[in-house]
Amino acid sequence: MFYHFKELQYPAKPSKPDPAYARKLQEILGGQYGEISVMMQYLWQGFNSRADAKYRDLVLDIGTEEIGHVEMIATMIARLLDDAPFDEQEKVYNSDPAVAAIMGGSNPQHAIVSGLGALPADSNGYPWVSKYIIASGNLLADFRANLNAESQGRLQVARVYEMTDDPGVKDMLSFLLARDTGHQNQWLAAIQELEEKERDIVVPTTFPRENELEAVAYDFYNFSEGEESSTGPWARGKAPDGRGSFHYKNDPVIYGEEPILKPAPPKIYNTPRTNNNNAMTKRES
Repeated sequence: MFYHFKELQYPAKPSKPDPAYARKLQEILGGQYGEISVMMQYLWQGFNSRADAKYRDLVLDIGTEEIGHVEMIATMIARLLDDAPFDEQEKVYNSDPAVAAIMGGSNPQHAIVSGLGALPADSNGYPWVSKYIIASGNLLADFRANLNAESQGRLQVARVYEMTDDPGVKDMLSFLLARDTGHQNQWLAAIQELEEKERDIVVPTTFPRENELEAVAYDFYNFSEGEESSTGPWARGKAPDGRGSFHYKNDPVIYGEEPILKPAPPKIYNTPRTNNNNAMTKRES
């Protein structure tokens, strides 16, 4: 059950209308790493959680906070669209292709579709999709995805922070940046606890290692020109899981043979193979 308070978690008031910037804010609302994504990701992880109660409470606490962040940004977008001179704004951008390419114009859907409101979409108008979210049931995997989501999200908020001089917008974004800082630290703390509890860092920790080809588990293959990657800690020395040591392989090892597929049945209507390829015929036989 959710209970809605009419007050926002933090003020969301710009000093002036700016429809072009409202479009930019759509990215941190409805983009892949926007607030809608983290809200849905954390809530779904909580709804489906079968782990200890404290982990379910963690994801639902942060997920519910993210609902408030969605409302804050949606409110800011709506207020950036209040009394916005759409016609004059479009004339400015259309008059200078360089400005239009760098800054981008306003989103006409804000006037046509949403009636001067926010959209569940990114800055280019692409609708938010549930494919953005991760809720696997394995909390170590999920919490790492959450840490990545908060990292990418904070990066994007920092970038849009630099794209405005509006003190009201910057004030709200500074709050979101601070909350993202907290969430990154909280997910990292949860990850570290799970790693210690499960005594492994490789997901899934419960899969029997003897069922994998352990001989290649710690090899690093040089699949590009040059050997710069050989100097990193991922190529030599003890692996972070403490169960093996990295081995740098300068030349990729070939374990298999060239795959030669049998011809498809006639009714599949694939392109027929010529009959003069004796090598293939011998291999297939």
